[in-house]
Amino acid sequence: MTDSIILQLKNVSKMYDDTHAMVDISLYIRKNEFVTLLGPSGCGKTTTLRIIGGFEEADSGDLFFEGRNINNLPAYKRKVNTVFQKYALFPHMNVFDNIAFGLKIKKMDKQVIQEKVERMLKLVNLNGFGKRSVNSLSGGQQQRVAIARALVNEPEVLLLDEPLGALDLKLRKEMQVELKNMQQSLGITFIYVTHDQEEALSMSDTIVVMNNGVIQQIGTPEDIYNEPKNAFVADFIGESNILDGVMEKDYMVRFMGRQFPCVDKGFDKEEKVDVVIRPEDIKVVPWQEGMLSGIVRSATFKGVHYEMMIDGEDYTWMVHSTILAPVDSKVGLSILPNDIHIMKKKVAS
Repeated sequence: MTDSIILQLKNVSKMYDDTHAMVDISLYIRKNEFVTLLGPSGCGKTTTLRIIGGFEEADSGDLFFEGRNINNLPAYKRKVNTVFQKYALFPHMNVFDNIAFGLKIKKMDKQVIQEKVERMLKLVNLNGFGKRSVNSLSGGQQQRVAIARALVNEPEVLLLDEPLGALDLKLRKEMQVELKNMQQSLGITFIYVTHDQEEALSMSDTIVVMNNGVIQQIGTPEDIYNEPKNAFVADFIGESNILDGVMEKDYMVRFMGRQFPCVDKGFDKEEKVDVVIRPEDIKVVPWQEGMLSGIVRSATFKGVHYEMMIDGEDYTWMVHSTILAPVDSKVGLSILPNDIHIMKKKVAS
């Protein structure tokens, strides 16, 4: 992956009526990068994508493409193409003509169009489908046609707005792999919008977590999951136990009425903090050996692990373990310093 920046947003803001959709967003995206804008509904991710695509105009801030300001450049002149969740295929055209539509508008040579469309059909695993009606295709096949129609124009950036949302779980997972393979083989930049955390973690080079129009954290999937910047990110990206704590000094936090060694520093003495512990990082041990103890209230088999809810003193722990502790049994809980993540408390605005 080259480090050259293809797209940059500087202090971009957007309001709808009295609602802030984007608040002073600054972000840069590199060439050939798979970037995912991730967050709950209403967080501003789709607005960000639409401003990049030229479908919306920012209230303030600047958008640069390869160093050139494109604030006033209309959508059709931008070197981007968009794939929406609703594929918007032309029902009166067959698969070939749907994919070829943009090339015909550009009045390209028929032989060139034929070669480009056939290459796209092969890329999206639809060889031999050119003459079929789009109405005869499954949802997954229609989605591939929409992607091929966008890619055949050879955009430098492909924008994807929840393109897998209408597919069933199995097909969605298959398409995640195919999309990532396409992006890598074509060597173009993908900017992908989703609210699905697993989708973002499995596909992205970089994840941009958003909430209430504000970027919460930017990082690799590993960074976002293992080192969340705040309690929102920790809670949104996977399951988390989040507790109130107090930093007594560097490398020492107090929660649940006792001290725990941790690996965090730089907090004020006696500063109130959020303590985040992933369910898979808690080890179930005999109750006499645990740092904490509790009663197993429920246990659910999740395929690779059991999810147990364990009632401790004033807190119910979620624990993921490959070893099942019987319901109503008393167990101990052990947590290593590396698995205790300390977050600054969010300051009330």
